[in-house]
Amino acid sequence: MRELVLVLGDQLDLDAAAFDGFDAAQDAVWMAEVAEESTHVWSSQPRIAIFLAGMRHFAEALRAAGRPLHYRRLDDPATCASLAEQLRADLALLRPQRLALTRPGDWRVLQALQAVADEAGVPLVLREDRHFYTTPADFEAHARGRKGLRMEYFYRELRKRFGVLMDGAQPLGGTWNYDAENREAFGPAGPGFDLPQPPRFEPDAITREVLALVRERFASHPGRLERFAWPLTRAQALQALDAFITERLPLFGPYQDAIWPGEPWLYHAQLSAALNLKLLTPQEVVAAAEGAVRAGRVPIASGEGFIRQILGWREYVRGIYWTRMPAYADGNALDATHDLPPWYWTGDTDLACLRDAITQTLEHGYAHHIQRLMVTGLFALLYGVRPQQLHAWYLSVYVDAVEWVELPNTVGMSQYADGGLMASKPYIASGKYIARQSPLCGGCRYRPDERVGERACPFTTLYWDFLLRHEARFADHPRLALQVRGLSRVDAAERARIQAQASALRERLA
Repeated sequence: MRELVLVLGDQLDLDAAAFDGFDAAQDAVWMAEVAEESTHVWSSQPRIAIFLAGMRHFAEALRAAGRPLHYRRLDDPATCASLAEQLRADLALLRPQRLALTRPGDWRVLQALQAVADEAGVPLVLREDRHFYTTPADFEAHARGRKGLRMEYFYRELRKRFGVLMDGAQPLGGTWNYDAENREAFGPAGPGFDLPQPPRFEPDAITREVLALVRERFASHPGRLERFAWPLTRAQALQALDAFITERLPLFGPYQDAIWPGEPWLYHAQLSAALNLKLLTPQEVVAAAEGAVRAGRVPIASGEGFIRQILGWREYVRGIYWTRMPAYADGNALDATHDLPPWYWTGDTDLACLRDAITQTLEHGYAHHIQRLMVTGLFALLYGVRPQQLHAWYLSVYVDAVEWVELPNTVGMSQYADGGLMASKPYIASGKYIARQSPLCGGCRYRPDERVGERACPFTTLYWDFLLRHEARFADHPRLALQVRGLSRVDAAERARIQAQASALRERLA
């Protein structure tokens, strides 16, 4: 055998860079389902299922394309426990002259596979992933010589470089960023009875087999599979993209920060899992959104807000990941030491917003970005959870979680554990923020405008406790100093009451 192409569970693309120069007469493909990828963090059942079902559907696509395939199934008793062990065993059998691999989405996996190749004396050809606009080297060049990094500057560079939403040398519409227009909440009537629902992809025979396997083998893992209906093939992913652009993108912009109980999808894309499995390319997703804007079917504020998530944040977080690992994973700039409350794994809490977000997460393997950043993430930040524990939780429970995107968003954006490399300030707020963005506080036992007392909202208590704990650190911070200055109106007795209530909360909620 000349070349063995290694395909991982988040690389489900027949045109992936690893296949460049592939010759079915002398090359072959290697894929392996192994237990370690579901247990190195205690992955939820929906997350395990989407990767396994996606891999098995892709195996069928490879066979249909006439590509020789060596596929190891998890339910085969002879399958090894880890990718490294399985590759080591298969190299002894297949004896390829070289290995080819598209850059993985996980630093740990790359190191493990490279070590096996080195040990076996087989060259490993690493090819850059075309499912991104940029490479880690591009980001390194952007970052070189800068005192600080900001996503907005990188995003504007990419808009110009790739001609996205541009009118000559100027941004289409005359403005780079429409974020200020995209912060509306639903009124008392909610999002409306005609809220378009994303397409559901009912499990076929392959997926039903995987769901049965996951229920049996990973019965102790969190999450549920009754509502599992994610796109798992290229054709399904394209259908999901078309439905989003046509039905939900027009109102995505104004309501992207809104929360409504019982409505997990709202106007969000539900495309991140398909993108991260490589069933869709970011280039085609951005082109579809931009085409709808230029055709007048989508307001520019909605189109730009969505494109910024793909061309801006998605590229930026990947650049941070690959240029800062492995030390980045250990960041803890705010010296957070508390354990993640155990009810993050069950949703069994009397805080209405957290119960809603976590229950939805366990049921669907999904929550939109405000539920992640400003509900589950915000609470962990104010509570003082050790960032690595929250990172493991996010990586475990979401179907779109691959470490390159999840780790910087958690350690950097959500928890400020990198000291400001990823985000220019900690994203902190009291319970009043959640009250503005959702009706959940109305049915909660706690009051978001109270910081001490029996009905004080834990978010609000912990918000003020956070400012007290970090008063000196952020007193002169350009974006947080105004919030810190609010402490000047809090006398010594009230400070003591806030800190005592925060301490009691941590004991009760642990």
